[in-house]
Amino acid sequence: MTTIDFSPLFRSMIGFDRLSNALETAYRSEPGGYPPYNLEVHGENDYRVTMAVAGFSRDELEIEVTDNVLRVSGARGDQEGRDTKYLYRGIANRSFERKFQLADYVRVVDARLENGLLHVDLRREIPEAMKPRRIEIHGDDAKLIEGGDDKASTKAAA
Repeated sequence: MTTIDFSPLFRSMIGFDRLSNALETAYRSEPGGYPPYNLEVHGENDYRVTMAVAGFSRDELEIEVTDNVLRVSGARGDQEGRDTKYLYRGIANRSFERKFQLADYVRVVDARLENGLLHVDLRREIPEAMKPRRIEIHGDDAKLIEGGDDKASTKAAA
């Protein structure tokens, strides 16, 4: 396994420690895995995670967000008590936990289980204080015309 050194990227960036940690985590995590999932983009600020969770009921699934990490887990009930004999068992019957790093201001807005697919809808909602705003630029001429500068009005009176 090769390690990637991100230090040149962060030499001129301040306060991006979480980005560095997210890149390291993403690099170390295994590709693929169980259960399979899709990451979808719907518009500029809407996202969806869709996971194939066939065989899981709503009671066996849990969704939690902590410190900008979305954690989706599934815990299977005890299946050992069944007297089923399998000739071939190709359907996964195991518990899972999958984590997704969320950017700032991304929150879960909905979660639905439909036809064996778990849909988790997310939306980025940037606070008004963080949105770009236009700043008006004033000049010196406004003060002189209104007589706001005491020294200029004294010289003019003399």
